[in-house]
Amino acid sequence: MRVADVFGFKNPEIKALHLTWIAFFITFYVWFNMAPLASSMLKSVDWLTPDDLRLFAICNVALTIPARILVGMALDRFGPRRVFSILMVLMSIPALTFAFGDTMTQLLVSRLVLSSIGASFVVGIHMTAMWFKPRDIGFAEGFYAGWGNFGSAAAALTLPTIALQMYGGDDGWRWAIAQSAIVMALYGVYYWFAVTDGPVGTVHRKPRKATALEVSTWGDMVKLILWTIPLIGVLAILVWRIENMGYLSLTGAIIAYAVIVAIVCYQIVQILRVNLPILRKGVPEDDKYPFNSVAALNSTYFANFGAELAVVSMLPMFFEETWSLTAAAAGMVAASFAFVNLVARPMGGMVSDRMGNRRFVMLSYMFGIAVGFALMGLLNSSWPLIIAVGITVFTSFFVQGAEGATFGIIPSIKRRLTGQISGMAGAYGNVGAVVYLTIFTFVTPNQFFFIIAGGAFVSWLLCLMWLKEPESGFAEEYEVSSVDLQIEDEERARQVALGKA
Repeated sequence: MRVADVFGFKNPEIKALHLTWIAFFITFYVWFNMAPLASSMLKSVDWLTPDDLRLFAICNVALTIPARILVGMALDRFGPRRVFSILMVLMSIPALTFAFGDTMTQLLVSRLVLSSIGASFVVGIHMTAMWFKPRDIGFAEGFYAGWGNFGSAAAALTLPTIALQMYGGDDGWRWAIAQSAIVMALYGVYYWFAVTDGPVGTVHRKPRKATALEVSTWGDMVKLILWTIPLIGVLAILVWRIENMGYLSLTGAIIAYAVIVAIVCYQIVQILRVNLPILRKGVPEDDKYPFNSVAALNSTYFANFGAELAVVSMLPMFFEETWSLTAAAAGMVAASFAFVNLVARPMGGMVSDRMGNRRFVMLSYMFGIAVGFALMGLLNSSWPLIIAVGITVFTSFFVQGAEGATFGIIPSIKRRLTGQISGMAGAYGNVGAVVYLTIFTFVTPNQFFFIIAGGAFVSWLLCLMWLKEPESGFAEEYEVSSVDLQIEDEERARQVALGKA
C-alpha cells in the first residue's frame, strides 16, 4: 500500500479507513475536551479548585483500562461497526452530564464514566484489520491511529476558541463540551449506516467464548493470568492517589481495593472457565498461537504509548522551567512531540509493511525509544534549545513509530482473537501511563526520562526473547484454522435452526 492510496476515496477499504479514523478522532476530541477549558471552568464555577481538576484528570483515565478489555471482548462477539456506533452514542450521555453538571458529584461521576471512551482506539484497530490484507495492515493501522489520535491535540487547539468566541460568557465552556458530545452522538448514528464490518462477504471470525482470551497451552494460561492481574490491579494505584489527595476516606479506599480484588478474581475464573475445557480437549496444531508474542506486544505498548501519555503531561513544564520559557512558548515547543504523530505512526506501520520483517522493525523502534529517552535524560539548561527540541522530535518519532509497529503485528497473531488481543495491548498502554505518572511524582524530570528509557529497554529484551514473526504477516489473506472453520459451521447451523424455528 502506498501513501497515495489514501486519496482513493472511491475504494471501499479507503472509505472505511477514513470513516473510522474520523470516528476515532471525534472520540479522542471528546475524551480530552476538559484540559483546554480548565481555566474557564475555574473562573465560572466558584466551588471548583485546581485540586478538583487534578482529580478529574485521574478519573479521565481510570476506567479506560477495564473498558478496553470489555470492548475487546464485545468486538469479537458483535463486530466493530455496532460497538463503535453504540460507544459513541452512549458516551455522549456522560459528556453532556459533565457539560451541564452543577455539583462535584455529577462532574466526578460523569468524568469517570466518560473515561471509558478511551476504549474507542481498539475498536478502529479491529475494523481496519477487517478491511485490509495482512501485507497492508501496518500502514493502514498506523494511518488510522496517527490521524485519529490527533483529536486530542485538535481539542486543545480549538475548544478555547469555540468556548470564548462562538459562545462566550461564563457558560461558554459548557456549550463547547456539549457541542463536541452532540457531534459524537450524531456521527455514531451515521457510522452505523455508513460502513460494514469488512468487505461484503467477509466472514467475521469469532472466538468460541468472548469472556476471556483463548490460549494454546497450559503454560500460556498461567501467563495469561499473570498478565491479566496488572490490568485491573493498577487501579489500586489510582485509589491510593485519590485517598492521599483527601477525596476518599480510608473506609472508601478499603472498599475500592476489595472491589478491585474481586474483579481480578472474577477475571481469573473466566480465564479458567474458557480455557480448561479447550486445553483438556487439546488444541489442534493449526490453531495454536504464541502467547509470548502477545506478552511482548503488551510490554511494547506499555513502554511506548504509556510513555507518550506520561511525557505529554509533563513536557511543557519541563521546557518552561529548564529554559525559562513562557508557558505559551513551552506549550508550543512541547507540542512538537504530539505533532510528529501525524507522520511517524503511519510511517511505523509502513516500514513494518515494507521491510518484510515485522519483528526486526519492532525491535529497532523499541531500541530507538530507549536511546531517545536516555538522551532526553541528559538535557539541561546548558544545552541549546534547538538541540533539545531536535532530540524530543527524534524520540517522539520512535515512540509513535513503535505504536504503529505494535498494531502492525497484532492482527496477524490470531485473526479471530484480534479484538481481545488489541484490547489487552491497548489497556497496557494506559497501565504504563498510570505507572509512569505515579513514578513521576517521586523523581526529577531527568530521572523520569532515564526510567522511561529503562522501561523501553526491558521491552526490547522481552521482544528479543519472546516476539515471533507472524507467519501470515505479509500474506494475501489471514490464516484460517480448523477451529475457525468448525466455529463457522456451527454458526451456520445455528442460523439455519433459527430460520426453521
